[in-house]
Amino acid sequence: MAQIVEMPKLSQTMEEGSIVKWRKKEGEPVKKGDIIFEIETDKAVIEVECFFEGTLLKIIVPEGQVVPVAATVGFIGTPGEKLPDVVPPPAPAPKAEPAQAQPAAAPAAAAQATSAAPAPSGMAQPRAKPAAPSAPARLAISPRARALVKVSAIDPSRIKGTGPGGRIVEEDVEAYLQQHHYADLKISPAAKKLAISEGVDILRVKGTGTSGRIMTHDVERAVAEKPKAMSKMRQVIAQRLTESFTSTPHFYVTVGADMTGLMTFRQELKAAGKTFTVTDFILEAVILSLKEMPIVNSYTDGRSTMWRGTVELGMAVALEQGLVVPVIKNAEDLSMTELHDVSQGLAARAREGKLLPDEMTGSSFTVSNMGMMNVENFHAIINPGEGAILAVASTIPQPVVRDGKIVIRSIMKMTLSVDHRIVDGSNAANFANLVKAKLEDVQLWKSLTL
Repeated sequence: MAQIVEMPKLSQTMEEGSIVKWRKKEGEPVKKGDIIFEIETDKAVIEVECFFEGTLLKIIVPEGQVVPVAATVGFIGTPGEKLPDVVPPPAPAPKAEPAQAQPAAAPAAAAQATSAAPAPSGMAQPRAKPAAPSAPARLAISPRARALVKVSAIDPSRIKGTGPGGRIVEEDVEAYLQQHHYADLKISPAAKKLAISEGVDILRVKGTGTSGRIMTHDVERAVAEKPKAMSKMRQVIAQRLTESFTSTPHFYVTVGADMTGLMTFRQELKAAGKTFTVTDFILEAVILSLKEMPIVNSYTDGRSTMWRGTVELGMAVALEQGLVVPVIKNAEDLSMTELHDVSQGLAARAREGKLLPDEMTGSSFTVSNMGMMNVENFHAIINPGEGAILAVASTIPQPVVRDGKIVIRSIMKMTLSVDHRIVDGSNAANFANLVKAKLEDVQLWKSLTL
């Protein structure tokens, strides 16, 4: 009997997913543990392993379609065996956009929300009667007119139809081409072929060739400039950070940590075979500081403050498709070696697309380290459900005054962003300087690493 392949539920909050790529084709053999497809959730693109062995008999859900969890997406079995009749699940209906005047949801709620979540109570709800269609009405155009539009590589939506009911007929297209002096256009055959295949309106392309001739690279530029739909992950990032920045009063404190002593000590550790990264020391300094100042490890929904008894440390990792924040659970219980191993493992799985959604939820504080990107200073936006985030810049040699003399020291600037509803300026300054002091305390690191 054929085995059903379902859209997996990879976290408590996951309600739907989209198959971005099938790694196996119909008719190909599949073994247990093989990556069968990749799915995109509201948090990341994740590889899905197969639990069965056999042949991928049929793909039910094509790439790009969003389906609810537990939906049948394919079948694995023995070639030739009969499959049950399965109707492909419909794509979720588009959600009505809330009115702009309505208040944003609380950050704590947004941290668990997905794009499929219903509008909060009190916000504008879609009417029961049919609303205006979300997609534009189908263009009324005759077959001959459509064929001329295609071969001419133009946009028919700009043509006014004179046929019955405003239908575009061949004469309308001819008149439009004449009006825009189409016959005078200079365009290379390759450029025109590319414009036709990519749906580029050749009348909107500026030629850079001799006498204004439209070349292939001109069309390629037009293709690159066409609007592209944001991925679900990118949409959620945009929604959550916009919500956080507009609903949370951010307050910033910047300090510069003298990393000279620690960088020298790190080289000594490296020579002894202990390869701790700069990030390891930053994370540990934050963990120790959060234990001393738990107010920074708290968050608020605007009505009450929630204290976190453990340090669930988020660690921002940049991927091509967006930023993910794997979470180091119970970070206060880890030794430096354990912290290094856990953080390295999470970062590696994030870059390989193997993080589970549950590994990216529940953070109480986040560190965003751009030290490897040659930046002097930056501000980070607080993640919903948290009270603060630390933005760490590059370590840069700078002239500073020590004992009345100008010397060169390795300075690393850190900017703490806090939710000003729960963390006052003095607390923010104290916490930032607490992290700074720990990073500059080489004896502390000797006690933790030797």
